[in-house]
Amino acid sequence: QVQLEESGGGLVQAGASLRLTCTASGRSNYDMGWFRQAAGKEREFVAAISWSSSLSTYYTDSVKGRFTISRDDAKRMMYLQMNSLKPEDTAVYYCAAGRGFPRRAVFSYDYWGQGTQVTVSS
Repeated sequence: QVQLEESGGGLVQAGASLRLTCTASGRSNYDMGWFRQAAGKEREFVAAISWSSSLSTYYTDSVKGRFTISRDDAKRMMYLQMNSLKPEDTAVYYCAAGRGFPRRAVFSYDYWGQGTQVTVSS
């Protein structure tokens, strides 16, 4: 079992930065990911990081070069550094843990946090 809790969301202006944190309890040998869900839209993949020593990372095209995912298993934390935020990044952001494939799919993750709101004003 894994429990996940997100923090770090907020209201910022376009161009600003935020860092989201996901704190995990329980086992840590899972791939982990960030997803987001804007109002009236389906939940979508943002970024993922593997639990293996390679710590491979994956990003959706719209955030490449702006967002960076990382994890610190000793602290049981995962991060999403978000730079150059845009109004279209506005959504509830969820962290997730799982072992399925593909890593971009919602169904690949077994555990989810409650989400944190990120709002980017223009």
